[in-house]
Amino acid sequence: MALTSTDDEHDPEGQTTAVDRSRTEALLAGAERRLEDLDAAELRLEEGTYGVCEVCGRRIPLARLEVRPTARTCVDHAA
Repeated sequence: MALTSTDDEHDPEGQTTAVDRSRTEALLAGAERRLEDLDAAELRLEEGTYGVCEVCGRRIPLARLEVRPTARTCVDHAA
């Protein structure tokens, strides 16, 4: 017998279970995006393009990279 219910409709704790599941999925998706961003930054580092704005080609200020090491654009072109 499972320790957790998968039948939210009839489970008195169903809403809590669904909310917890949704929150966990959102956290996982966010972590996956951050890992993808880090992988892309590592690739730019290997290619020698890390710290260069992908829009204008200017150097991204060090202060921005310290706060957001995965930044692809300068502040002027940040979305």
